[in-house]
Amino acid sequence: MNLSVEPYPSQDARWPKSGRHILAQYDHDTIVVYQAYRSEIGTYAAKHGRFGDGFSLSRMSWIKPNFLWMMYRSGWGTKEGQQVVLAVRLRRSGFDEVLAQAVHSSFDPLYGSNDRWKKAVATSSVRLQWDPDHHPSGAKQERRAIQLGLEGPALRKYVEEFTVSIEDISPFVAEQRRFVEVKDWDSLLLPREAVYPVSDGEIARRLGV
Repeated sequence: MNLSVEPYPSQDARWPKSGRHILAQYDHDTIVVYQAYRSEIGTYAAKHGRFGDGFSLSRMSWIKPNFLWMMYRSGWGTKEGQQVVLAVRLRRSGFDEVLAQAVHSSFDPLYGSNDRWKKAVATSSVRLQWDPDHHPSGAKQERRAIQLGLEGPALRKYVEEFTVSIEDISPFVAEQRRFVEVKDWDSLLLPREAVYPVSDGEIARRLGV
């Protein structure tokens, strides 16, 4: 597996306990986001290094840079249609472009007025949601995790330009799920994540980080 891993307790001690944060595994050039699909879509994508059979460019597709949020959403790879968990490595320049276009999926006071928010929604193909982050057990945390919905031009760029590689990490998820089932948090390994820097002050303001 092409992900760096670290014991959960070590990361939990380092992560912020509250607030809005983009937790992710990243390096100088790339960042990893997660998606989960049924086998038809996920297996093809991992085998060919690109999305193809069964993947639709005509509907919104959500990406999650936070591994534990993906685990909560997919039931650690057990929910119907989410059994194949993919680690999608993106160019950071592409991810930053997604962040620059992101508009909250529901009204946020930072837009100033409902009309301004509606105008922003109408001109963007990226939706943003801040949801409670989750403990490996599924319990809600004070910290908020980001997920980004891509459609139209943004989704096409994600598929055709931003994606560097796609890896099926379902076997790793299944291995770690065993520790979750017996609540052995000390043995649990997770992809190593840190707070992703948003260097542009205006983008950071609009994201609410």
